[in-house]
Amino acid sequence: MCSSCSDPTHTHRSLSRRLLLGGVAAGAGLATVPAGIASAATDSRGGSDLTRGLHVVLLGTAGGPPPRPGQAGISTAIVVDGKVYLVDVGAAAVHQFVNAGLQLADLTAVFVTHLHVDHLADYPNLFLLGGWNTPGQGDTLAGPIPVYGPGAAGGLPPAFGNGTVSTTSPGDPTPGLAGLTDHVCDAFAYSTNVFMRDSGIRETRALADVHEIDVAGTGASYENTAPDMRPFVVMEDDRVRVTAVLVPHGPAFPAFAYRFDTAYGSVTFSGDTTYSENLERLADGSRLLVHEAVNVQGMSMPAAVLDHILLSHVEVQKVGGVATRSNAEALLLSHIGNLDGSAVNRPQWRRWARNGYDGPVHVGGDLEIYSVDRKGVKKRS
Repeated sequence: MCSSCSDPTHTHRSLSRRLLLGGVAAGAGLATVPAGIASAATDSRGGSDLTRGLHVVLLGTAGGPPPRPGQAGISTAIVVDGKVYLVDVGAAAVHQFVNAGLQLADLTAVFVTHLHVDHLADYPNLFLLGGWNTPGQGDTLAGPIPVYGPGAAGGLPPAFGNGTVSTTSPGDPTPGLAGLTDHVCDAFAYSTNVFMRDSGIRETRALADVHEIDVAGTGASYENTAPDMRPFVVMEDDRVRVTAVLVPHGPAFPAFAYRFDTAYGSVTFSGDTTYSENLERLADGSRLLVHEAVNVQGMSMPAAVLDHILLSHVEVQKVGGVATRSNAEALLLSHIGNLDGSAVNRPQWRRWARNGYDGPVHVGGDLEIYSVDRKGVKKRS
């Protein structure tokens, strides 16, 4: 177990701090609050007041890298008593963050599920754009933001069908989150250096306090991506305890699912995964399970793409069974992969997702807000 996980200040102490795995069960020991306290009220501007309670804000719900009309890339904000925790930073996430009425100054931590581009496309902008203002000049990141996510994979899988493919950046082909952050900031060095000199902005790399999650000792590797394990603590503060497990997402490694336990209830994010007992163990008894889903029925596609989908994702027609085995009180679909590129038929997807599941099912859309309390899950907007 991470020896400093019980100390909330450990999340701010060092760059690229390595977090150790342990056998800490998710969800134990947090205080409870009276039922109904998480209900969102309408403020004077007509938006949702998120300063109290637990809320899930879907910034983007698209599944996969290709741009899709009407959908931003996958990114979700968890708001606990006004403080914001971000899961993934897909395309347009930073602008969606502002469009949702959230304040950059309230961003408390970021959690990256895995290093596929559709989960990270706007990650550089979080710091390059979101941190451009200096405190007091306008809404901006308050200071170094803890970012938790995968370390280096350590190797690459063979090409589909044992073909031959080229390798990008052969000197460093599998950087982890810290290396990725360094490379991105290096690529934008000219912009940052000029702005620091003529506009007084802060140095961009110093705004990201990167913590690569160490999976040493679990038997996991790029060849054994998600061995059986118990949930382990990633971070904890006075509002939330975040636990995680490795999940199988094709050859992608490491890939994590995250659970957020709060005084108002628990929310689990599947990340990208196929069927996983690790996930079901992590999500057990969650008030809300936010799960990815794809539909391949009636579609033709290249063999390599179909192979990736079936080894990496859960079909919407089968996701209800995952929610049932997880004992989740409610299911919310996000990272929605309708692979023919057409608009999602939300009533149809809801019917599919109800197969094998008796709880409430929601099919998420961009900028929707779901509030969680002891009474259940309620869509706010």
